[in-house]
Amino acid sequence: MDTSGIAIVQFNDDKSKAIQSHFQNYLNNDMDGLKSLWSPDLEVYANSPDPIGLEELVGMLEAQHSTFSPIVMTFGEEVENQPIAWVETTDYPETPSSPAATWSQSWFTWTATSKLSGETITLPAHISFKWGDDGKIAAEYHFYETGPMTAAIEAAMAAAE
Repeated sequence: MDTSGIAIVQFNDDKSKAIQSHFQNYLNNDMDGLKSLWSPDLEVYANSPDPIGLEELVGMLEAQHSTFSPIVMTFGEEVENQPIAWVETTDYPETPSSPAATWSQSWFTWTATSKLSGETITLPAHISFKWGDDGKIAAEYHFYETGPMTAAIEAAMAAAE
């Protein structure tokens, strides 16, 4: 069967597994582990058409870990040995308007408790990862409500001053 022109979706492939490990590195506050999967030229679109780079992203993640504990990611019911996110990877063929590309899509619920107020925040989230030719993440697109998270980080920063 000729599969040219057909997008191939996988759920348990190496890239999907790499994203699951990437999320575990995030939960473990392992910035070196996270950096090992990111391209040095990473662009992150966090609910914005304007990207941030690797350094700014790491600062954001460090602020999250300074502000919240615990941070938990789940997909569906919390069950032992269940993946922390739904991840699928799609190999898209070249089209007249775009080159061939590989994307991993993830969905999960992010739950964290503010160290300052004790308030727990729960956010449904979707992150798309575009893979570069070097096998590293070249771009990320984050889709989730950032207001409660940002407010908690700002309150923690103000309290620390």
